Amino acid sequence: MLNPANESFLIPLAASLPQGTLIPSNDHHRAEPRGRWIGLGSTVALPRSTSEVSSIVVACNAAGVGIVPWSGGTGLVGGQLLPEGPAPLILSLERMNATRGLYPAESVLVVEAGTILTSAQQQAADAGFIFPLSLASEGSARIGGLLATNAGGLNVLRYGNARDLTLGIEAVMADGSIFRGLKRLRKDNTGYDLRHLLIGSEGTLGIITAASLRLFPIPAATVTALLITPSPDTALRLLSLAQRRLPGMISAFELIHRASFDFLIETMPELKQPFAKIPEWSVLIELGLPSGINAEATMASLYTEADDNSFITDGVIAASQSQSTQLWRIRESIPEANRRIGAVSSHDISLPLSAIPEFIAKAPIELARIDAFRIKCFGHLGDRNLHYNVFPRQGKTRKDHEHQREAVKTAIYDLVDSMGGSVSAEHGIGRLKVKDLET
Repeated sequence: MLNPANESFLIPLAASLPQGTLIPSNDHHRAEPRGRWIGLGSTVALPRSTSEVSSIVVACNAAGVGIVPWSGGTGLVGGQLLPEGPAPLILSLERMNATRGLYPAESVLVVEAGTILTSAQQQAADAGFIFPLSLASEGSARIGGLLATNAGGLNVLRYGNARDLTLGIEAVMADGSIFRGLKRLRKDNTGYDLRHLLIGSEGTLGIITAASLRLFPIPAATVTALLITPSPDTALRLLSLAQRRLPGMISAFELIHRASFDFLIETMPELKQPFAKIPEWSVLIELGLPSGINAEATMASLYTEADDNSFITDGVIAASQSQSTQLWRIRESIPEANRRIGAVSSHDISLPLSAIPEFIAKAPIELARIDAFRIKCFGHLGDRNLHYNVFPRQGKTRKDHEHQREAVKTAIYDLVDSMGGSVSAEHGIGRLKVKDLET
């Protein structure tokens, strides 16, 4: 049984910490992006060091007070808040954003957990590298939360999830002890790898305070194309062709259904569209190439072979960085368009690659048994991750379908499970998916 973080607990805790470590909470620390919950907790702890995190956790452990670790607050499954029960202490690592070391000869960057992702990316770029973790919320998401949820994003196909980008971590455990695993080693076979238990544990086993991150060489050239493909099946064939021709050079391979363009036109009419006629299916592909290979010629050759095999019917190849940015802006604007429309139910799922076309064909049939919906299917096809989101038909809002939300979610997840997939590909479990995990 947990106890609330009330005055009898907070006053002595504040006295034991540097002035200003505890502050009143506000909506910023008690909300989540989709507005499904409002969190509890009147006080936020803002430690400046791992030792202060440890002191706070020791005090909470002794008093039986719950802790909600808070990173950038961008999570989409409610893991950054507690909506019911005794009021917890919200523990934010936003002040712990120092760089502890940059090792160019090792291709390693060591940062504290409060470092914003774009800051880590920029530090890598300034040193002549890339840190390839990239996602829509990178301007506010922080390293600790990204590792706690084993974040994915746009470049998993080539570089892997957050887990694959991390050599070592430092963390404060539930009793306040400090796990000092901040190594920079690629090989360390001296026992259990607690790093991999803590990454993806969503703060349930410990609070990550720092990490050693892998950096990678900047590709000598990149090229982006948006290609029209007849179906999800032909998109998979295109992916296979690209992987055979260009092994290890595909940075991203994103599947986009026409509903994404429809929603962008509906909510962001100012956004320039690449096609006069919206395609039913398209693929956004980016190549990162070594020196000595002409990027545009390589993409053009792939285009020609894909066209010859009827894997694509049309497309545009970016001729400049500006055009590439415009294509990526379309993809990166899709989540915001989703938010403006308001989903009945959103699903971050993964499936065996060969099962994806079958799932896309079967899911609308299952949903039609419940009601008429608009469906938006997009995502990281290269790493088997779809964002399969269900929206109200035009003229309706998600409130009109709130009573059907559980039925929609169950229909999708039952189908995913029957096909050997996962109900959480990259967003984690949080508050949203606890029952789904149990069943």
